[in-house]
Order: sequence, then C-alpha cells, then structure tokens
Amino acid sequence: MSQQPCVRTAEGLVEGRRRYGHAVFRGIPYAQAPVGALRFAAPVPLRPWDGIRQAAQFGPPPPQSVPQAGPPAGSSPAGTDWLTLNVCTPDPGAAGLPVLVWIPGGAYVAADSSDPMYDPAEPASAGLVVVSINYRVGAEGFALLDGAPPNRGFLDQIAALEWVQRNIAAFGGDPGRVTVAGQSAGAGSIAALLTMEPARGLFRRAVTHSVPGWHCTRALAEQAAAALADRLGTAPTAAALSGVDPWRLAGELTALSAGLPGRRESWGRLAQAGIAMCPVVDGEVLSETPWPALAGGRASGTELLVGHTRDEFRLFSVMTGRLGTFTDEDARTALELFAPAPDGAAAYRAAHPRASAEELLETVYSDALFRMPSLQLAEANAAAGGTSFLFELRLGSTAMGGVMGACHSLDVPLAFGTLDSPTGKGLLGDRPTPEALAVSQELQQAWIRFATTGAPGWAAYRPGERLTRVLEGESKTMPYPEESSRRIWEGLVPAPFDLV
Repeated sequence: MSQQPCVRTAEGLVEGRRRYGHAVFRGIPYAQAPVGALRFAAPVPLRPWDGIRQAAQFGPPPPQSVPQAGPPAGSSPAGTDWLTLNVCTPDPGAAGLPVLVWIPGGAYVAADSSDPMYDPAEPASAGLVVVSINYRVGAEGFALLDGAPPNRGFLDQIAALEWVQRNIAAFGGDPGRVTVAGQSAGAGSIAALLTMEPARGLFRRAVTHSVPGWHCTRALAEQAAAALADRLGTAPTAAALSGVDPWRLAGELTALSAGLPGRRESWGRLAQAGIAMCPVVDGEVLSETPWPALAGGRASGTELLVGHTRDEFRLFSVMTGRLGTFTDEDARTALELFAPAPDGAAAYRAAHPRASAEELLETVYSDALFRMPSLQLAEANAAAGGTSFLFELRLGSTAMGGVMGACHSLDVPLAFGTLDSPTGKGLLGDRPTPEALAVSQELQQAWIRFATTGAPGWAAYRPGERLTRVLEGESKTMPYPEESSRRIWEGLVPAPFDLV
C-alpha cells in the first residue's frame, strides 16, 4: 500500500506527496485540455477516470507571451494539459479549514502556478488549505476571436473555483470559507470575478494586490486580434488560428507587443502600456469594468483586502532599462495619455511642483496603472455593502542598491514568506533585513487572519477616515498616504483602453 496521501475527488482518485509535513497534490486537471477541437472554447468538464491519478508534478504552463518565455515555436513543452491546479493541505483528514485560492498574475499574458515565489508551505503551516491554478493567458485566454467566447481566461478561473466547491472538502477545506487571492493581473481577474454572475457564491472573501486598470473596448480588442492574425497571414477567427501552434501564437503576441510604440497614434494607452492583449469589456462574459459595477449596485460587495506598493512603476522603469533616462517629453506623454481628463495633467504638476520629469512620470503611471484602481476597488466594494481593508507597502527592495524602491511584485514573496525564492532573493537579497522579515511576518499574518476571520488586523477603510495600513520597518495605520493622487482621481474610475 502506498504511504503517499490519496484523496477521492468527484472525478477520481489522486495521489499526492508529503512535503514539509503537508499533503501536496500538483497538476490536478479541473477541465479538459483546451486543444484540438476544444481550442479557444469555454472550459469543458473533465471525464472521470478509473484508478489512481498521480498528482506529484506541476501541470504544464499555458503558452506565455513575454520575452524569453517558453520554448521555440513549434513545440509544446510537457504537454497541453494547461487547465490544472495544485492543492497543499495541512491535513486531508480535517474538516472546515479555511481555503486560499491563488490566481497568479503576469499582465494577462503570462502566469505559472509553479513559480517558487508561490510556494504554499507557510500559509499551509498556519492552517490554510492553499490552491493555486493555471489558466489560459495571452491570445489563448484573451484574444477576441470570431467563433470563440471572449475572456476565456476568466471562464477558466470560474471552472477552477467550481472544482474547489466540488472537491475541497475532501482535502480538509471548507467550501464556504474560500478566499481568492491574486496580484497584478491575478488581482484584476478577481476584481472582474466580483462582478460576474457565474462566479457568485464561489468564494467568500478576496485579496487583491496591485489591481490593474487594464481593459479593452471591443473595437480595440478586435483590432489587436486582427493585427496578431495578420502577422500569421490568417484571419482573426478561432477556426483559422486553431491551426497555429500555441507557442508560436504566444511568440507572435510577444513580438506584436514589442512593436506597440508604433501604434500609439491609433491604439493610445494600450500601445503605451506595452501589452497587446487584456480583458475585453465584451457585454457577454464581462459586461462592464468592476468599479462602476460595484459602485452602481450591480454587484454585491464582499470582505476585501486590497493594497498596492508605493513605487509600483519602478519595476518597469528598471526592467526596460529606462530608469534615469526619462525626459520632459516622456513625462508629457504620460500625463497626456494617463492623467484623468480634462485637468489631470495640470493637477499632477500643481501637486508635485518640484518633481523631476522621471518622478512625475512614475507617479502618474503608478497611479493610473495600479494605485488608483486598487484604492477605487476598495471604495467601490465598500459602496456595494462590503468591508474593505487597505494597505500600502512602503518597505523598499534592497536590490541594486535600493533603486527598485517599494516596487511592483515585492509584496508577493513577502506575503507567501518565500524570501528564499529566486524572486525573493532578487528583490530582497540572500539575507533579508530585519525590517523585511518583520513586514513579511505581518503580511503573512494579515492573510491568515483575513482568510480565517475576515479581518487582517487593522481598521477597515471608510470614507472620511480612509485608514490604511502602511507596511514598513515600523508599520502604522494612518490616513491614506497618497492623498494628492486620490484627490486628482476622486469621482473617476479607470476607463477601458480604446481606439484614439
């Protein structure tokens, strides 16, 4: 008899592995592989299997559209079972444990649940059942194609959450105590799920770090799909693109994104953002962006933990090699495209009269792309009857002499306690400072308390007080720290990217 943990799901038996005292199951499919006749289709339910299915290895990542991501065109590494999830449970024989479902991010064009940064050992040690999922990204998940449902990546996430409702009790979890969590595009996905009728009842609480304000109108999404198909000499239809190797299609999307600056006159903010595919407000799967849906009472609020970093855009300044090179013209472009019309550019200059061009650019990009969408989600959720808790990460990265600041993604290894992962070491060094260890411990405990009780350990964000937890060496709860930006954006919500 096997000594490895074995669990019976609704679809069949799965055998995992013991790891750090936990039962870990990897690569469990939650829908059929979306290839062949199922390519670009909504996720199709699994067929039950006989015998024991091994769940020792992560499932293959969906095709990724980022530089140097994935293999050469023409190959599909490790198979095409992209719709899989992983479960780490402290005790599969338990009952009623709180559940955390992690939706990884990556600008809606990349996401891989096997990243060591997402290692679930620490939250599982605190008594959570941790699930992480893979879902279709890039063209597979978000290209608007004739003959295919839009926003297939969101449909995959819903299918994974339905699997959790069917099966998590067998792993010791409580299907009535599910918290979804994500950062960047993962957080944007959760913001969308908050407003989608098919997702209602699939989770109780939500954690969203660095919510992006990235959505496309149908008109722009159609042009982006047509431009991608043109690169391949075919039509922007599911039937035509089904014959293109998935990793080749992902590579062409990477190339299309690299050439976006040349399309700024027609594609505007999408071209400047540098990613050619993102969720589309299609009127079918996603009827509107999350902020007006919540604030207007067309979606119910929930218990929400939401936050952002102080220096969101710094990561991208460094990754593109532009840090220290931004000009007055670059700042003017940023203000023209991303400051709220009609007076936002003047308001930013008035609020930051001594700022350099680079400081002004980073402020408006940080606000428009992540900080204000995060703040406004907290406000909209409260308006919809939910309870919102807000934080800002002010602890800075120690990488590269500290130039990264409190950058985008720094909060993820802190929250998972994975400071020894490649990303954790890259941002915080081989020997994290006492301040980093303290912030990591506080953020971990905030997640655990929130998933367990609905309160992270500080006061809720409410109009008037606007109390926010500022995470640094000596954390404190204070009025929202980016008040000048809040005032500039007050009463406004992120509009979908559209044709100029």
